[in-house]
Amino acid sequence: MSELLDLATRVAGWARGGEQVEAFVGRRSDTDVVIYGGEIESLSSATSAGVGIRVIADGRQGFAYAGSLDMSVVSETLAEARDNAAFGTVDEYLGLAVPDGVPVADLDLWRDDLAAFGTQAKIDLALDLERRVWAGDARIRSVESANYGDGASESAVATSTGIAATTRRTGCHVSAYALAGEGDETQTGGGYSVGRSPADLDMEEAAADAVERSTRLLGARKPPSARLTVVLDNRITTTLLSILAGTLNGESVLKGRSLFANRVAEAVAVDFLSLVDDPTNPDAYGASAYDAEGLACRRNVLIRDGVLHGFVYDTHAGRLAGVASTGSAVRGGFKSAPGVGCRALSLTPGTESQEEIMKRVGDGLLVQGISGVHSGVNPVSGDFSVGAEGLMIRDGELAEPVREITVASTIQRMLRDVVAVGNDLEWLPGSAAGVTLAIADMSMSGA
Repeated sequence: MSELLDLATRVAGWARGGEQVEAFVGRRSDTDVVIYGGEIESLSSATSAGVGIRVIADGRQGFAYAGSLDMSVVSETLAEARDNAAFGTVDEYLGLAVPDGVPVADLDLWRDDLAAFGTQAKIDLALDLERRVWAGDARIRSVESANYGDGASESAVATSTGIAATTRRTGCHVSAYALAGEGDETQTGGGYSVGRSPADLDMEEAAADAVERSTRLLGARKPPSARLTVVLDNRITTTLLSILAGTLNGESVLKGRSLFANRVAEAVAVDFLSLVDDPTNPDAYGASAYDAEGLACRRNVLIRDGVLHGFVYDTHAGRLAGVASTGSAVRGGFKSAPGVGCRALSLTPGTESQEEIMKRVGDGLLVQGISGVHSGVNPVSGDFSVGAEGLMIRDGELAEPVREITVASTIQRMLRDVVAVGNDLEWLPGSAAGVTLAIADMSMSGA
């Protein structure tokens, strides 16, 4: 990666008097295999490299990018960023990050064996996953897709303010989507496994998950409406945490788009609930030693023992709020400027398994799938109403499957009505971990 950092540092060194220059240089490769009916439905492999340049001058910011590392193109990109800055809106809080002395976590997120894993081996993994799903249950009528995907990325960021940082990571996954049926009825379900190299993938778990999630909903009906305790499967909790990530974003708070505005130091959840964003945890799929501005990532406690401790910020949002950056700048690659976001959000796990939690709940609902999140959740008011499917819980055991229901509450009430956090913490693709979560007194609208 030294050549990427050398290039970024060189560009940052071209800053003129009175301006700040940031160069983000990225390079990545991706592969995606889709199998259907024992044949390759699609196979794609792509590589990309480029540079994104920010220029800040006279309180204005300009950004430009190019999908090339050729020095003549890079020079033109810097000129374009300067030109764009001339038309920017004046903002006295604009400014690049400066070194803040936070120690850098020693993370090993790169696996050399991914590059050595050939295309045929990737195809064979996807074919093997499809065969495993077919063999999992006689009620499987179709494996709608079996996939293998991977990615390897390297990046460097340097600024005229003294930042110089590099990151690199690998990741891969397998996933399957199965359709099960009995009579005229069909149900679908998916399973997957993720890791940093193919050696980390659990093919048996991915296949079994797809089979179980599709077959156990056969016979699902719309239940009577009720108020009850809802147990969220760990994948569903991941979605809930992703929603919370947006409400705990310092930029959203400043813009009045968060239900947590002006509530720091207040009790916002039950006293045994803690929520942390920790990109320095190597188990997290979004782990990183540095954020997108080149500051060291760090462990940020957002809710501790039910009390709201604060929000995540990048440099600009932090200056607007009068606080330091929390090392929480994120970006989608060299084609975008940085913004604020969580990388590795998780609840502190409890001591009970999902089965033990269900026994304690007694009667309730296990939710294994939701829909309508974008339209049914309001991060400002906290209103929460989504479509759902799952299984009823009776006397602590899974009972009949249900579908075509809506579960509703508010995020504020849900956090205060948590009755249990599971011990089954699982890091999934994205910015949040999954864990079983039981929430009392939610509304289930059915028949």
